[in-house]
Amino acid sequence: MTGPGTDDGAEPDATRMDRLRAAAARSAAQAQELDRSPALQRVVKRLRDVLPGDAHFGDPLSLGGGRHTEAAGRAIVGLTGDRPGVTRELGLGGVQLWQSVLERFGRGGGEHEVVLVFTDLVEFSRFSLAAGDDEVLRVLRRVGEAWEPPMTERAGTVVKRLGDGLMVAFADPRAALDAVVDARRRLGRLEVPGWTPRMRAGLHVGWPRRVGGDYLGVAVNVAARLGDAGRADEILGSGEFLARLDARTVSARRRRRLSLKGVPDGLEVYALEPTDG
Repeated sequence: MTGPGTDDGAEPDATRMDRLRAAAARSAAQAQELDRSPALQRVVKRLRDVLPGDAHFGDPLSLGGGRHTEAAGRAIVGLTGDRPGVTRELGLGGVQLWQSVLERFGRGGGEHEVVLVFTDLVEFSRFSLAAGDDEVLRVLRRVGEAWEPPMTERAGTVVKRLGDGLMVAFADPRAALDAVVDARRRLGRLEVPGWTPRMRAGLHVGWPRRVGGDYLGVAVNVAARLGDAGRADEILGSGEFLARLDARTVSARRRRRLSLKGVPDGLEVYALEPTDG
C-alpha cells in the first residue's frame, strides 16, 4: 500500500517542499547579496549621476511635495527602507528620469503658475540694533498686523515669515499687486519711535516646485532678488509679471541699472505703480 506523495517511488511531498523552500531561501539570499553589493551600488550611482534630472532624488527635500513623482519616490523609499541598495537606486533612478522628462515638457517644475511676492522692511536691521529684542518683537507684531491681512484678504497664501519680511503666493497677478499696495499703505500708518517703517516688494510669476508648504525654484529666487533690490516704498516686478497685468491700469518704469545675482539673463525689471486706468 502506498500513501499520498509516495506513489511509484516518488519523493514524499514534505521532502519536495523542503527542497523548494531551501532553493527559494538560497535565491533570496543571493538577491540580497547582489542588492547590497558595494560595486553594483557604485555602478548604479554613477548611472544616476549621468541621467537627466536630480541625481539626489530620494532625499527628504525632494520627496516633500504632493506630485505623483514624489509620491512614487516615497513609496520606493518606504519599501526599501533607509538602507542603501541596488534596487532602491534603480527605482529612484527611474522616477528621476520620469521627472526630468516631465520638466522638459513644462510639467515638472510645478503644477500651477504662481505669483510670488517677497516683502522686506527697509533699514530694519539698523533699527533693531538700537531698539533691543523686546521692542523689535513688538514692532514686528504690529508690522504683521498691518501687512498680512491685505495679502490674505485677496486670497494670498503666506508661505513663510522671514523676520522682517514675507513670502506670499497668489494665483491672480492683479490681486498680488493690489495686496502689496494696500500693505504699503497700512504700514505707512504705523508710528514707531525713532524709525519710520517703509517696505519694498518684489513680484514675479512662474512655475515653482511645491515642496511641502514651501516653494523652490528659479521663480522663487527671482522674486526674492527683486524684493531685496527695491528702494524704500518701491514695488519691483519682472517683465513676466508685468505682461499679465492690464497695461491701462499700471504704470511701469524700466529699472535698467540693477545687478541681480542668481536670475536668468535678460530679466527685465520694472518699478510698478497702479493707476486709475
